[in-house]
Amino acid sequence: MEAEEIIRTEHLTYEYQAGCPVLQDLSVSIHKGEKIAVMGSNGAGKSTFFLHLNGVLQAGKGKIFYGGAEIRRKDLNGLRKHVGFVFQDADNQMIASSVQAEVAFGPMNLKLPKEEVKKRVSEALEYMDLQGYRERPPHYLSGGEKKRVSIADIIAMKPEVILFDEPTAALDPLGGELLEDVLERLSKEGKTLLVSTHDVDFAYRWAERALIFHQGKLAADGGTLEIFQQEQVLRETHLKKPEMLTVYEALLQKGRIRKGSYPRRAGELPGALI
Repeated sequence: MEAEEIIRTEHLTYEYQAGCPVLQDLSVSIHKGEKIAVMGSNGAGKSTFFLHLNGVLQAGKGKIFYGGAEIRRKDLNGLRKHVGFVFQDADNQMIASSVQAEVAFGPMNLKLPKEEVKKRVSEALEYMDLQGYRERPPHYLSGGEKKRVSIADIIAMKPEVILFDEPTAALDPLGGELLEDVLERLSKEGKTLLVSTHDVDFAYRWAERALIFHQGKLAADGGTLEIFQQEQVLRETHLKKPEMLTVYEALLQKGRIRKGSYPRRAGELPGALI
């Protein structure tokens, strides 16, 4: 049974400059609990799409629905409470003098009781392994640490949908592993997750569904494996095939392994035939 729809766009079109649409007639349905990779070249429209889902931008043409209700101008603040956005540049989110105050800002704006704010801050800091950073100024942290704080900001708000714009940028390998662990935890809690990324290996490993943007249009929408097997789509949208998929298909072609379920991670690769 298909999960309940949570967000839908109908014929979404947007121009930053007249005559140069960044999004063109975009219609897409997103369901509760989905893990979606949003991919495409720079300028393909991914970030603009996210800014509409979060209510930062309002469509020039088209409609957005959340929970079945159309989102109008008066509903934008409410939409932002349900849809969190982790920006690519963490500095765009930093406003407070300490990590603790930074993470508390969102819950305080929700006018939650003081004890609830403290609880959410502690939970978010634990989520991102930032317990020892409470009193540190965010602006003096490393790029990876700032990224973790920006994610903690949104986790503390407890939105139903979280949009991550290039979350692996500025993260070292250990930070990348932490991020994937966090994404898995959020997914198990029933959150709907959309991650914009250029990392095809991460997308193939993590996402169940892929939305491929090209020149402001949705070039492909489907299961991650299905998308990465479409050579023409990959060529037209300038994406490469994930390394694990390439290795698996090469071993199959050479008769080195038997065909089975497509592996997403190295540990799932079948043993070689003797």
